[in-house]
Amino acid sequence: MFIVLLKFSGNRERMGEFMEAHKSWLKQGLDDGVFLLAGSLQPARGGGILAHNISREDLETFVDSDPFVTEHIVTAEILEISPSKTDERLAFLLD
Repeated sequence: MFIVLLKFSGNRERMGEFMEAHKSWLKQGLDDGVFLLAGSLQPARGGGILAHNISREDLETFVDSDPFVTEHIVTAEILEISPSKTDERLAFLLD
């Protein structure tokens, strides 16, 4: 399981130009069953994604294809978590 942090960087002012493409990228991750959650980092720091069912290598490749990443609007950091305990509603993450 992974947490992806997308933190604003040098080209933040170009965000509007690539927002629709970024939203399509997010939708693809959700449709593929890789992204469980995506949202904004507050206050206005970028975005965060919870991902699973993917190898780190494949996730890195997918994150690198995000238009916000390719256009240097955000920098990406991937944190890997090995879950050992969950609330019963999230037990599927232990598989």
